[in-house]
Amino acid sequence: MIALSLAEIADIVGGRTHDIPDPELRVTGPVVTDSRAVEDGGLFVAFAGERVDGHDYAAGAVAAGAVAVLATRPLGVPAIVVDDVTAALGALARTVVERLGTAVIAMTGSAGKTSTKDLIAQLLSRRGPTVWPPGNLNNEIGLPLTALRVTEETRHLVLEMGARGIGHIRYLTSLTPPSIGIVLNVGSAHIGEFGGKEKIAEAKGEMVEALPESGLAVLNADDPLVRGMAPRTRARVLLFGEADDAEVRAENVTLTDTGRPRFLLRTPTGCGEVTLRLYGEHHVSNALAAAAVAHELGMPAEEIALGLSEARSLSRWRMEVTERPDGVTIVNDAYNASPDSVRAALRALVAMGSAARDKGGRTWAVLGTMAELGDESLAAHDAVGRLAVRLNVSKLVAVGGQEAAWLRMGAYNEGSWGEESVHVSDTQAAIDLLRGELRPGDVVLVKASRAAGLEKVAQALLEGAGEGEAAAR
Repeated sequence: MIALSLAEIADIVGGRTHDIPDPELRVTGPVVTDSRAVEDGGLFVAFAGERVDGHDYAAGAVAAGAVAVLATRPLGVPAIVVDDVTAALGALARTVVERLGTAVIAMTGSAGKTSTKDLIAQLLSRRGPTVWPPGNLNNEIGLPLTALRVTEETRHLVLEMGARGIGHIRYLTSLTPPSIGIVLNVGSAHIGEFGGKEKIAEAKGEMVEALPESGLAVLNADDPLVRGMAPRTRARVLLFGEADDAEVRAENVTLTDTGRPRFLLRTPTGCGEVTLRLYGEHHVSNALAAAAVAHELGMPAEEIALGLSEARSLSRWRMEVTERPDGVTIVNDAYNASPDSVRAALRALVAMGSAARDKGGRTWAVLGTMAELGDESLAAHDAVGRLAVRLNVSKLVAVGGQEAAWLRMGAYNEGSWGEESVHVSDTQAAIDLLRGELRPGDVVLVKASRAAGLEKVAQALLEGAGEGEAAAR
């Protein structure tokens, strides 16, 4: 963060100083919410959660080097006391970003936000210091924490914005007003909370409504609900996709025998051949969104194509591919799941397994609950099970409770599957089954909503496979 005195911070957040001997003392280190991450000169933000109250760790944070604590009550250590810590954190982020004038690039969408953010960050880092969130810090706490990492040298701030209801993105864009806003897609993630895709589109469209007239809305030409957001913005509109009228588009899309997309990137300033290091055709759309941003910021097509081809996955458990010494490939995509992202992952699995199938290898889909689907849950899980059959996935392992049973039943009803599909109660049962069944050449996809904890399956299948020997592909 840029250096600010405690008096300045108190004024920005509307707080009261307590137990601060010198209000001119400056915060020069990072702003954190985890006392274990405190660095000298930093600011510790104390949140009172359901299970842990950060106020209990204030003294330890100061002892570890924090200049002060942002809190809701006096604590006997240097503190700035406010009524609402979340609002204060947002106000601080807004002021810092406004003072620096850093270019803010923000994106939203039902799927692909984190992967796209990672691609944009790697492209823009070629042109100057760039700040972006690790993982998916995309809510009212994670977003300002990311924004507060900017310094005087930062040229680009890349953010992702999530929403669980109408008004969420509007609030986030008020904290860090974007100059470039991207909407990737409108899918069925959280459809149970929103009440329909049209409501999701209404919420995602708040991104383009926040843009100034001088800004740019980057919209997916292949998604009708996203394309339809163009009239909602004052900003210029740039379309990306495979549609003929997309200014930034992909042509001649194919997959390598390992499931990596290859295509010709076409922009208004030229073309370039791209072979992504990411897995699955769904990443083509993410790459085009990133290319549109880089194009807007002056990067020529050849450099964009090179940057995309060199970019790698930066976030854990998102199509994280590891080949074991015995030839079994584990695809850990267990960070989260929606019907759209599971369909994309299944298609990627089949593409990755095509070469292995010729040598006797099999494709395994280890799937769990897709959460927050409301009344759509039964139909969505049934449809994914049926898709696994239609794509000719070799084996389906459905893990968990009722939703997993619906997955397996969908597969059975679609293809009269018997031994090809199985429903197991929990992750340990899945681990035990797979350890006894996997053979060289098999490709295993592990995917579910975060709460299902299926990353434990992927991790267990890699443990004991020769730690330090398994090769990330």
